Amino acid sequence: MPSRQSLYGLDGVNFFIAAVQTGFGAFVAVYLTENRWTPAQVGFALTISTICGLISQVPAGALVDRMRDKRHAVRTGTLGVGIGAVLLATTPSEPAVYLAEALQGLGSSLIGPGIAATSLALVGHKAFSERIGRNARYASIGNGLTAGVLGAVGSYFAPRWVFILTAALTLPVLLSLALIHTKPAAEAAVPAAQKPEETASWAALKSLLLDRRLLTFAICIVLFFLSSAAMLPIAATEVTKHHPKLADAIIAVTILLPQAVVALISPWIGRKSERSGRRPMLLLGWSLLPLQAALYVALPAPVALTLAQVLSGASGAAFGVMMTLVAADITRGTGRFNLTLGLLGVAVSVGASLSTSLAGVLATTFNDRSAFVGLALAGLCGVLLLFVGMPETRPPDDTPDAATKPQ
Repeated sequence: MPSRQSLYGLDGVNFFIAAVQTGFGAFVAVYLTENRWTPAQVGFALTISTICGLISQVPAGALVDRMRDKRHAVRTGTLGVGIGAVLLATTPSEPAVYLAEALQGLGSSLIGPGIAATSLALVGHKAFSERIGRNARYASIGNGLTAGVLGAVGSYFAPRWVFILTAALTLPVLLSLALIHTKPAAEAAVPAAQKPEETASWAALKSLLLDRRLLTFAICIVLFFLSSAAMLPIAATEVTKHHPKLADAIIAVTILLPQAVVALISPWIGRKSERSGRRPMLLLGWSLLPLQAALYVALPAPVALTLAQVLSGASGAAFGVMMTLVAADITRGTGRFNLTLGLLGVAVSVGASLSTSLAGVLATTFNDRSAFVGLALAGLCGVLLLFVGMPETRPPDDTPDAATKPQ
């Protein structure tokens, strides 16, 4: 049984990591725009982070699988993101910004799998479902609170203070990591006869790619983000067109709403999936996507945006918890958990990229409502594929958990 100190330390890691990562993205765009960067230059800078994250996810997952102490991955990734924040605070010059964005993308690829692996090593498979839900709760709280604080800092002080504060927030992450005490657990889910390097080989990757459950789930993830990623940007554009004076306030509220929903229901989703299985929670999360798009088509923009973002929080909570749990189920006893998370992370990036492209083409060729209809169809395809092709992955209740306990 893990100590309270370790569990609270893991809560702190999730809270402060989310706080650190909040400092990038929209705040970088605002900072660079205020320093007279063109939209094209800003877009290219943000794309660097996305590309670095995409190409490093699978190697990072394989690397984490080979680490004996998974906290090293979180520590290294956090330091990389912190150095990136310091660079941004120091100068808005192109080399510094590009390097900062690259460090953020590469660091994030280590942080996500590192936290998931540390959580599994700490609590074992039996308690993993609820632990992942708790992780999501603290990450959402950290993200929401920090967004408000950084927004105020950026408004009342020089914009670079956003990144100074972001860099400072890496210190409580490192302190929280120090509170977590787990025995080296690289072999926690690996058969005794299997060497650590075998879990990250080409044969291991090929074995994963031939797993029908993983392939089906990866396609469902692509469809999930194909449906969801472009909804808020299109809705925000509509709100800005029709209610320009209220647009900032409405969008701010609807960004915080999903975070609140995730914080409220993520632990429940974890507990429920342990009792009832993964499929019901997967179907719940995916089925909310077509409904969100239908709201945008049928209701006025501000009302639709508010209601849809509540549903977005619920679907996002289900996805965030289930992606990690299904990966753990599929790779149980193989030592390929983080490699699998890396592969699924690639599916996330592919779906999100296709979503913005598809929605942009539909909105330009037809109108915004046509874009929402297209996104709804993508979500519906994901629901149908889950229902028809995705088996239950939760192990039977009598599956021994001894293999996941620290040795």
